[in-house]
Amino acid sequence: MHPIRYLHLDVFNATLGGGNHLGVVTDARGWNDAQMQRFARWTNLVETTFLLPPSTPEASYRVRIFTPHKEIPFAGHPSIGSAHAVLEAGIAEPVDGMLWQECLAGLLPIRVEGQGPSRQLLLKSPPARVVSQGMHAHPLIADALAGIESGRLPPALVEGGRHWWVAECADEASLRGWQPDHAAIGKLAEATDSLGICVFARARHPDYQLVVRALPAGVGIVEDPASGAANGLIGAYLAHAEPEGELAQGYTVSQGREIGYDAQLRVRIDGAIWVGGKTNTVIDGHLYWNAAE
Repeated sequence: MHPIRYLHLDVFNATLGGGNHLGVVTDARGWNDAQMQRFARWTNLVETTFLLPPSTPEASYRVRIFTPHKEIPFAGHPSIGSAHAVLEAGIAEPVDGMLWQECLAGLLPIRVEGQGPSRQLLLKSPPARVVSQGMHAHPLIADALAGIESGRLPPALVEGGRHWWVAECADEASLRGWQPDHAAIGKLAEATDSLGICVFARARHPDYQLVVRALPAGVGIVEDPASGAANGLIGAYLAHAEPEGELAQGYTVSQGREIGYDAQLRVRIDGAIWVGGKTNTVIDGHLYWNAAE
């Protein structure tokens, strides 16, 4: 049985253990779809990724992303964590400060800024558009946001590879103390074929300018401690609604404290939306797994 290097990562962490878990199989050559799915089911992480040689010369590497139940084309923290693993394992080096990730969603650029423990990776989010907005955009939105005092922007359904409802809360304290009605959010997600709802509040804090809570009931997750995709759509909505606002060029996000995590994400806006942050390697070892069995 040939051992394979395996990394268990803490993605988007502000403090140790504060980010999102990710398992990365650094060399999945010879693994088929069923074998990858079996291993992802065994790890039982929200996502496990598998690194492969690229199939196009423009790409630095190729990645496949699996939940315990199915393969998905794209997700934020698995993309950032996989890029971190590529650099740690020496699989590819950035060219002009960029890695190019090949995945089922296409060829995606990832910025590499800094080195070592301070290194940050930022992924370019897919183009996004506002599908509908306002409290009357759907009859179930009011129930999903029960207990929230609205902020200055109305709720909106935003599409950017995936559909999320985005809503603003009046202030940080209210958002952190909010007790979501997960059943109501699940009904909204099912009725609108969306992942769920992500709620944000502006903050006056030296370390972050936005607080975010992401509730992807549409895929059976109660609350996500650090969501790159959701933050990309929030960034797109802010850029659309407030192109000259104080957050128009970017900001830092705090997420996950309400469920015992402490994640920090960076959002940069320069015509495109870039979302990223730091990744910490927690476990670096060898995987003994006979994929042929």
